[in-house]
Amino acid sequence: MKAHTLETQATITPEKALQFLKEGNDRFVGNLKVNRNLLEQVNDTREGQWPFAVILSCIDSRTSAELIFDQGLGDIFSIRIAGNFANQDIVGSMEFGCNVAGSKLVVVLGHSKCGALKGGLDAAKIEELGMDNLNHLIYHFDECINNVIKDGEERSSKNEDLLERLNVCNIKKTMEDIRHQSSTLRKLEKEGKIKIVGANYDVETGVVTWL
Repeated sequence: MKAHTLETQATITPEKALQFLKEGNDRFVGNLKVNRNLLEQVNDTREGQWPFAVILSCIDSRTSAELIFDQGLGDIFSIRIAGNFANQDIVGSMEFGCNVAGSKLVVVLGHSKCGALKGGLDAAKIEELGMDNLNHLIYHFDECINNVIKDGEERSSKNEDLLERLNVCNIKKTMEDIRHQSSTLRKLEKEGKIKIVGANYDVETGVVTWL
């Protein structure tokens, strides 16, 4: 399969970009990945890049977007941070990907059994480890934790039902944060030039579920 060009990127709609990813995950789950000459794709993209999607995912070693969606060089912008949340720099990267480089889709990809979200639930224990920057990171999830935890429910990473509710809340909140923080992306979405969508990857099955 050839790398995307400016011409092929121009023919892709947000809906078609989403379909590309859905079909790619189907191939991944079925172990039927497309045959690609990656060195040829290196040559094809040496003068530029024309990705059709921007994917924000976790740094978890099991969640490589290129593999999960069976994509090649030059197909997607891949942004990764523990807990797949959005900050100003990440949103700026998305603005570049969509408004400058022409991508048609923004995906917030969460995943089951997320270690960052487990850290948020176990924040008191994590604090004892004395890692200042990690402590700062895990408190990004407090708003969602407070929204999804039930009265009297155990706040613990061992509470699998709570962890999964937190995962879905975090995906949705990140989508909201992207729209709130970027008038550029809001405008592109309102005009139908891009879509902003959420998805959840199951680390046990390889299946991506779309929110």
